[in-house]
Amino acid sequence: MSTYNTPTPTDPTVLALRTTLTSETSPLAARFRALFSLKHLAALNPPTEQSTPALEAIAAALVSPSALLKHELAYCLGQSGKREAVPFLEACVEDRAEDAMCRHEAAEALGALGFEGSLGLLKERRDDKEEVEVVRETAELAVERIEWAASEAGKKEKLRASDFASIDPAPPLAETADAPSIAEFEKTLLDTKLPLFQRYRAMFALRDLASPPDLPTAVPAVHALARGMNDPSALFRHEIAFVFGQLCHPASVPSLIETLSNTKEESMVRHEAAEALGSLGEEEGVEAVLKKFVDDPEQVVKDSIVVALDMAEFEKNGEMEYATIPAAAAA
Repeated sequence: MSTYNTPTPTDPTVLALRTTLTSETSPLAARFRALFSLKHLAALNPPTEQSTPALEAIAAALVSPSALLKHELAYCLGQSGKREAVPFLEACVEDRAEDAMCRHEAAEALGALGFEGSLGLLKERRDDKEEVEVVRETAELAVERIEWAASEAGKKEKLRASDFASIDPAPPLAETADAPSIAEFEKTLLDTKLPLFQRYRAMFALRDLASPPDLPTAVPAVHALARGMNDPSALFRHEIAFVFGQLCHPASVPSLIETLSNTKEESMVRHEAAEALGSLGEEEGVEAVLKKFVDDPEQVVKDSIVVALDMAEFEKNGEMEYATIPAAAAA
């Protein structure tokens, strides 16, 4: 298990959040809410005096035994946009004893940060035939993303404005003079002979055509994405479930329930389906489905159900942000 020694912050808000996040006795749902508060502070641009301590607080929890929490920590570090996150993420990728789901997320986060200094490590993981498939595939995507962002061709591409602020593993396919065709995007999405990066670009193009949910293209785009849940790559399937969580479109519910209910499915895919269903907690029957899996034998799925049910409660209560801001923040 890797260790991450980071300075203890003096800022009372960051300190309170860090205390909750790093406490193994705090409820998992409370730790996730603290994490998303820290993610907000870490990603502020321009950064404030809270940003680096918040990032270090996230990294301090990477010693947790919870694979679910650690993979979410890696994701949040990647979304911070801060170079200071790179050493923590590279250490996670290099740690062969770490859970593959966490290493995959750390590799993806390095791609999101986009610093070319990470290319050497990522190419090593991509080209290592002994590497776990999900890490190898993620490294491939991360290399492509960094090289695309640095290329002149990439800088000249015209991309459709997205409703989502996330830094994705791949950009959506570039806009053309012709109206986007869902059938063409779906064909690219499902073509396993194409590079994974190109297929991911089709995935995010379809996502953007499904938001807002009342777009005439929304339901057909969701249905096209759902057909990708039969892909041979667990990484690919898990990313579609993640996209469904972003969209919160009711048309995705049947596919997500089927995925969660399939006990032969990879746990990293089922966990993502559970959390996506949590974001759809207002939809009829979703909460009841989630409760069926509170004692799932797969720990990462079981933990995801805890978080998903908390998210569902948040959705039903109409809260504005799925985060915890301690009282010190208001002082």
